[in-house]
Amino acid sequence: MAEPLIELRGVSKSFGSTVILDHVDLQIHRGEAVAVIGPSGTGKSTVLRIMAGLLVPDAGEVYIGGQRRTGLAEDSKDPIGIGMVFQNAALFDSLTVDENVGFLLYQHSNLPATKIRELVERKLEMVGLTGISDRYPAQLSGGMRKRVSLARAIMENPEDPAGNPEVILYDEPTAGLDPIASTVVEDLIRQLQNSQGGCTSYVIVTHQDSTIRRTADRIILLYHGKVQWEGTVDELDSTDNQLVQQFRTGSIHGPIQVIE
Repeated sequence: MAEPLIELRGVSKSFGSTVILDHVDLQIHRGEAVAVIGPSGTGKSTVLRIMAGLLVPDAGEVYIGGQRRTGLAEDSKDPIGIGMVFQNAALFDSLTVDENVGFLLYQHSNLPATKIRELVERKLEMVGLTGISDRYPAQLSGGMRKRVSLARAIMENPEDPAGNPEVILYDEPTAGLDPIASTVVEDLIRQLQNSQGGCTSYVIVTHQDSTIRRTADRIILLYHGKVQWEGTVDELDSTDNQLVQQFRTGSIHGPIQVIE
């Protein structure tokens, strides 16, 4: 099998006395669409932040494109580009859409402003948001803000093609959206995979059943800091794993402890 794009080997992470991840092994391969699911507080977002290089594990190893990463992403350049879409979109309120989407290029490239604006418009067109580059986040709906954050995550730098995002990490991209807005974002996530100027692979953390079924090919369930189950969307309905059954049905009865 080809070298994984991202691999976690025996990764552990604690915050204070609370163990969040406990010797997690996980691989993401080129072309995959992977959903990480599980109850709240089981380390799903922590996994994404470790993959992105925003957190350093307490133990274990992280490999990006076959190379071991030491420290944070900012400490050394990863061999592949990794983009991230945060749950709350994480846009700068004081900047326009153009400035948000093109932020890294405006700050860290020698490209002229006209070229950056051209690239921004191209990305906004890909997410169905042409003609809004001069607006501010406060002027956008929740679904539009999510799509702006998608455009920012796939922004390429012509001066550094090796750093263009090959993997996108999505942290609850449809949280707080109505069903129609969720469908729009879910469709965009699928369309951006392998599209020209998009990404080859992605990992998505979500609780929403429609997002799991519409965006994932492989599913990983985390509970008590460990990978408890792995399978396809079809297997989600047929597995006899009690953790999966309880999570899927939302039952308060089962091995998953209900937090009151």
